[in-house]
Amino acid sequence: MSQQASPRGTFLKVADSVKALIEGNPEMTELPSLPEVMREHGVSRGVAIRAYGVLRQEGLAEPTPGARWRVMRSGTQVERRPLHERIAEVITTDGLRTGEAFPSASSLAERFEVSRPTVTKALEKLEAAGVLAGGGQGRVRTVRSVPVREERS
Repeated sequence: MSQQASPRGTFLKVADSVKALIEGNPEMTELPSLPEVMREHGVSRGVAIRAYGVLRQEGLAEPTPGARWRVMRSGTQVERRPLHERIAEVITTDGLRTGEAFPSASSLAERFEVSRPTVTKALEKLEAAGVLAGGGQGRVRTVRSVPVREERS
């Protein structure tokens, strides 16, 4: 009878390997993609996901939009507000007024480090809420109203 590697605990070995990678590279902000982990360790997608789940439970990583994983370091702040709220804040931080052109989806995607389709969905929410006007392919969005921030007690 030939000896084979037991699949039990493989995800823990993969998690330990990725953990060592995080500890060895203090500049790392994003984990390798799931396909990279699968290829490097010769495991299935399910095993890679379980390994990243272990890192999440230990507070070392968290998923981000777009199926990527971010490294969590102690003392770092992560923005947890929905993207459309953060984009609406651009109006006040950039000093935009009603009728002025709003930044493009591409520039916002770069600014918030998310994909352009993700930004487009957030912009559609702002258009539906009446904060932005226009939009669509090749059209410039403009500020329709300045969002009022509600105070929480």
